[in-house]
Amino acid sequence: MTRQLFLAIALMGTGVFLGSSAATASIQQCEDKHVNCLGRCADMSGGAGDWGGRQNLCLPSCDRRLRQCFIRDALSRRW
Repeated sequence: MTRQLFLAIALMGTGVFLGSSAATASIQQCEDKHVNCLGRCADMSGGAGDWGGRQNLCLPSCDRRLRQCFIRDALSRRW
């Protein structure tokens, strides 16, 4: 009986451990995608806008993608 209890506890611990690492991996994937998106954003004017006064829209777009990735990840873990 003690052996079965120990085995059950060990299996539950393994399941929790594997489940938490999967969530961490998906958060890291979101961060990697965000960094790659930011790397593609070229802001030659240093935030002052271009010659017409328009601001760079790439950075807010990358931030929006990061938020969507985090929300999607949180919803998938909830269920």
